[in-house]
Amino acid sequence: MKHVLIIAEAGVNHNGSVDLAIRLVEEAAKAGADVVKFQTGLTEKLISKYAQKADYQKKTTGEMESQLEMCKKLEFTWDDHARVIKACRDNNIEFLSTPFDIESLYFLTKKCGVDTIKIPSGEITNAQLLFEVGRTGKDVILSTGMSLLGEVERALAILAYSFINDVAPKSFNQCYDSYSSKVGQLALKEHVSLLHCTTEYPAPFEDINLKCIDTLRNAFELPVGYSDHTIGITIPIAAVARGATIIEKHFTLDRNMEGPDHKASLEPKELGMMIHSIRQVELAIGNGIKFPSESEKKNMDVARKSLVASCNIKSGTIFDENNLTVKRPGNGISAIHYWEYLGKKATHDYCEDELIRGGSGL
Repeated sequence: MKHVLIIAEAGVNHNGSVDLAIRLVEEAAKAGADVVKFQTGLTEKLISKYAQKADYQKKTTGEMESQLEMCKKLEFTWDDHARVIKACRDNNIEFLSTPFDIESLYFLTKKCGVDTIKIPSGEITNAQLLFEVGRTGKDVILSTGMSLLGEVERALAILAYSFINDVAPKSFNQCYDSYSSKVGQLALKEHVSLLHCTTEYPAPFEDINLKCIDTLRNAFELPVGYSDHTIGITIPIAAVARGATIIEKHFTLDRNMEGPDHKASLEPKELGMMIHSIRQVELAIGNGIKFPSESEKKNMDVARKSLVASCNIKSGTIFDENNLTVKRPGNGISAIHYWEYLGKKATHDYCEDELIRGGSGL
């Protein structure tokens, strides 16, 4: 199996503090993550003053402030990003951030040098942003929480169109034409990975539906990963066993901190345990071909059985159920040949428990 890309999702768990964000970078690197991901957006461009908080946000941050007010406190400036990116370089971990508006998208790609764009589940119907993401020509990780299969296809159609066209489409049919074309499909296969996701914080286990990893892979023939919002580390490990190529998981320095996402996040030690477990599963998946592994070959003679004399046998005696049995070790004639030897003559004298040798006429 190829290396599973593990994204440690810091998100907004820095609570608006660059120093806290840098500590998150350090902990993600120490845990062994490949990528640490944040969020980039100009709050007024993505949230109206009338937008309500999600239920989980009301539970974790109260109902007094609006979603706009909450997110404004978590917004990073352009200079803040530069400090976080430097911390990523210093700790040898890749920086990634989710853009929530077009200006932030081009800031990340042109100013920050980001090579991969993560599109969150909430933007899968944002046609303008999807078009601009495709125009960048960057690699894309598209999260599919809350969506129907048809909505995923529509988003991919926009990406396919914008990968190969620089002018906005005049109709959606143009997007589907690109999606159906050979060049459009090649562009998607070159640039896009999908993430199965259940957009709830924390997500109930009964709502996870890991079989959707297979559904997405079979429907679109693209790499499929999993973005996890459950409590604990069990489900992302199971997703890797299911074939997930990317794992994204929220983490925090302390689940008891104030903020919308801390409660559904892992702490650093747990993140390290998850990553260690995923690497073990990665090694264990193999290639699917059933054959004796190198480590078990040495045990074949010990564990398997051979044809053995169950009593003293004289040469010329007919082998039958009374004088022929199977016992360890397995370095003689394989026990699989038991019935073939019944009725044949022994060509040697045998003592009880002696391995039967060849030359009995078979």
